[in-house]
Amino acid sequence: MDRAGDPKHCCARLYESEVVSLLLGDSYHPGGVALTERLGTLLRLSPDDHAVDVASGTGTSALQLADRFGCRVSGFDLSQRNVDRANARASERGLADRVRFACADAERLPLADGSVDAVVCECAFCTFPDKPQAAREFARVLRRGGRAGLSDITRAGGDSEDLNDLMAWIACLADARSTDTYAGWLANAGLTVSVIEPHDDAVREMVRSIGVRLLAADVLAALKKIDLPGVDLAAARRLAAQARAAVDQGRIGYALVCATHA
Repeated sequence: MDRAGDPKHCCARLYESEVVSLLLGDSYHPGGVALTERLGTLLRLSPDDHAVDVASGTGTSALQLADRFGCRVSGFDLSQRNVDRANARASERGLADRVRFACADAERLPLADGSVDAVVCECAFCTFPDKPQAAREFARVLRRGGRAGLSDITRAGGDSEDLNDLMAWIACLADARSTDTYAGWLANAGLTVSVIEPHDDAVREMVRSIGVRLLAADVLAALKKIDLPGVDLAAARRLAAQARAAVDQGRIGYALVCATHA
């Protein structure tokens, strides 16, 4: 694909849309802020830490980490619109002194070697075209003893047409991999994997919530209360049902993976 059409750029544009807010709510990943807090706890974040949120979106996770753990957070996202919204939210919540957002690519972070204490990447790593390079970049910016934490969609059972179509629909996650594969990329980058924690119930609940919101959107569209140009609600409902089945069959899951820069 050309640069404008690769998955991470497509997802950055998608996450700017009102449709995503309608279907996913404030937090664009399974488990919401509860799993963000869990990740922060596993990474042992403290007020002395400088953390980086890679693919930070509209800032929900970065703001939650700063508020809950008192750390300083730098968020990086490909969407300037999301960066602007995130910085505005930081100001509104009185956190602009500790949380800043800027446009940047996960594979080329604008940070010095060994300059941060923690790297967080939620439900975005699987969209990066060069995942080994992204993992190496996480390791590069971490100080010795620094921690990296991923949370992401996992997939099992090999390729199948229905699962590939489904994963392409569910938040641009056509290239989701197994938990062991994510852990392997971190290990190959020189990090020591310390925690692998499954959270399949989180993606199950997210899919259930999307189904409910789709029904509500269908009613609102019928009443002409909302306009969703280009959105095929019937196809979305069918894919939501497929997603529920895939989660129940163990073909789609969710996991946290943490590692340390020794």
